Amino acid sequence: MRFIGIKEIEDISVGAALLGTGGGGDPYIGKLMAIQAIEENGPIKLLSVEEIDDNDLIVPTGMMGAPTVMVEKTPNGDEAITTFKTLEDFLGEKIIATMPIEAGGINSMLPLALAAKMKLPVVDVDGMGRAFPELQMTTFYLNGVSASPMVIADEKGNVALLNTIDNIWAERIARTATIQMGGSVMMAIYPMKGIDLKNSGIHNTLQLEEEIGRSIRLAKDGNYDPIEKVLSLTKGVLLFKGKVADIDRKTETGFTRGTAKIEGLHENKDETLQLFFQNEHLLAKTDERVLCMTPDLIAVLDAETGSPITTEGLRYGARCVVIGMPADKKWRTEKGIETCGPRYFSYDMDYISLEELQEQAKGAL
Repeated sequence: MRFIGIKEIEDISVGAALLGTGGGGDPYIGKLMAIQAIEENGPIKLLSVEEIDDNDLIVPTGMMGAPTVMVEKTPNGDEAITTFKTLEDFLGEKIIATMPIEAGGINSMLPLALAAKMKLPVVDVDGMGRAFPELQMTTFYLNGVSASPMVIADEKGNVALLNTIDNIWAERIARTATIQMGGSVMMAIYPMKGIDLKNSGIHNTLQLEEEIGRSIRLAKDGNYDPIEKVLSLTKGVLLFKGKVADIDRKTETGFTRGTAKIEGLHENKDETLQLFFQNEHLLAKTDERVLCMTPDLIAVLDAETGSPITTEGLRYGARCVVIGMPADKKWRTEKGIETCGPRYFSYDMDYISLEELQEQAKGAL
C-alpha cells in the first residue's frame, strides 16, 4: 500500500496516454480533475491486488463514449459519484474500492478523481492492459465476469441502471443511451468480488503507467532517449518514423473513427504508413506489409519528446514515431482474439503477433 499525490498523477497520466494506444480519452481533463480532488481531499490510497479480500466488492469506473466529445463536453465531477451510489443502493452492498476499467488516457485518471472524492482506495489493476473501444473487450469478460448491473450518468443528471443478459448487450444498450446523452457518460461497471479481480485483472497497470511517465519526464535531465526507455519498459519495438500527412477522422455511432497517413522519414523514407483507429489504433500497415495489429498495442509518440499523441491529438505535419507493444497473454487466447482481434473490426486478416511480424520483416530483408 502507498499513497498517490499530485506528482504521481502527472506521471501516470502520461503513461496512461501511451498505453491507451491513442484512445481512452485525452488524460488532460482527467488529470486536472484528479489533481483538484487530491488538493481538496488529500492523497489516494493505492492497493496491490494481494491487499484486497476475496469477498470485497470492487467496481471499476470510467468514461464511455467518443474521446473527441470529451474535449468539449467536460464532466461536472458528480456523475461518477452518482453511478456508485446508485449501484450500491441496487446491490445493497458497500463498494470497498475502485479501479480503472482500462489503461487509457482519461480512463486511468477518472477512478483516481472519484477515489479522492469518495475516500476510496484504488486497486493497481485494470481490465485491458491498454484501451479498447467496447465494453465487452475486457479480461473480465474473457473470464466470465458480468458487466452488469451497470450504471451510466451524464452531466445533466440523467441516470440509467442496466441489467443485461450478457456483456454484448450491455455494450449495445449502453452505447445507444450514451449517444442520446450527448456522446459521453460516466459509468460504474463490472461489479465484482476481490477473488474475481485477482483471477481476471491485469496487475500493476498503474505502476507501469507511472514508470513510463516518469521516464519520459526525466529523459532530458537524464540525457537519454525517452523512446528507447519506453520500449524497454513495455517490451516494445519501433515500427515507423515519419510525419503526419493526412487525417480522416469523424465521430459516429459513439466512436471516433478514422485513418491517419504518415510519410516516412529517415530509414522509412519513401514509405507511407497507414494507421486505422476506432478510438484506439487497431492496425498499422504500409503498402508492403502489416507492422502491428490488435490486440497488440500501437502508439504514436512525439519524435522529439517521446510524449504520446492521442487519436484526437494527431495533427498534420507532426513529426512522430510509431511503436508496437505486445498485448497481455490473456488477449492472445482464442477467445481474446475472437473478442478484439482484427476480424472483429472487419479487417480481412488473421491475427499475427507483433513478434511474428517482426520475424517476417527480418526474413524479407
